[in-house]
Amino acid sequence: MAYKIKPGYKIDNTPVYFVPEDKNVLGRANKNGTITINEKVRDKKLLDKIISHEKVHLKQIKKGLIWYDNNYMYHRKSTKDPWKKIKRSLKMDGNKSHWWEKEAYKKQNK
Repeated sequence: MAYKIKPGYKIDNTPVYFVPEDKNVLGRANKNGTITINEKVRDKKLLDKIISHEKVHLKQIKKGLIWYDNNYMYHRKSTKDPWKKIKRSLKMDGNKSHWWEKEAYKKQNK
């Protein structure tokens, strides 16, 4: 039986890209596992906060709890639940009243 040693460090290879965005969009978790951040954001503390927030969404996507397309956001609290959908709009995207946003704000770096 082989003995496995865990390294004493953590590797995070999540690709993060700076892109042109609307002024009210700071970051996005993309379905391909990348994070895009508004190119105008340069404050180190804010960058850390955005990245940690979006990583929560990446985990939610990987677990099959949230998904989106151009028209709707799909969500469920368990993979056994049916998908619910919400029409995408400026008011609904990133709305802090959604359970997945509450979770991301709670777990993000302060």
